[in-house]
Amino acid sequence: MKYLIIALLLFVSTALMAQEQEQKKKLVQLTGVVVSGNDLEPVPFTSVLIKGSNRGTVCDYYGFFSLVVAAMDTVQFSSVGYGQAYYTIPDTLTGSRYSVIQMLEKDTIVLQEQVVYPWPSKEQFKQAFLSLNVSKDDYDRAFENMTREDVRLAIQGVPLSAQGNYSHVVQREYTRLYNLGQLPTTSLMNPLAWAQFIEAWKSGDFKKNK
Repeated sequence: MKYLIIALLLFVSTALMAQEQEQKKKLVQLTGVVVSGNDLEPVPFTSVLIKGSNRGTVCDYYGFFSLVVAAMDTVQFSSVGYGQAYYTIPDTLTGSRYSVIQMLEKDTIVLQEQVVYPWPSKEQFKQAFLSLNVSKDDYDRAFENMTREDVRLAIQGVPLSAQGNYSHVVQREYTRLYNLGQLPTTSLMNPLAWAQFIEAWKSGDFKKNK
């Protein structure tokens, strides 16, 4: 019984001493901003934890935080996409407030390129590609039908529109007024004149009457 009482007293005294030392620790109001080390932009919602304890806080949208810490505490900063950073509170502080600007470096992981094929090998892909039977759509069939000969024949059978006839008459009247009182100019650059010449040639208008 005597030894049990002595052990109990030692345990209580040790606990009291530890509590007294904890109370003697100097508390500091730590405030600061967490920024990116690359562009100095705020890192929002960064986790700020006191290492070895369950106390901490989270930065706001602008990277600002405020936390009560004790001297010699190690503060851990962590955020997704950035490497962790640590800061130890110095024990030489004279005031009750302390401000820091903590930088976090981006932690970029470059993965090796992976090429995914639906076939096990390139040879099988080549064989499947060459044997692929692609059905023709309406656009392909229309493109095949629009050959030059078909277009030429279709144009020959289409008469001029009202606007085309009007343009032809106006151009002819303009040419007549332009050549009024002088020798007429040649129509080498007139596409309508060339069309009339070719049409007359095909119809045999230039053949000599026997």
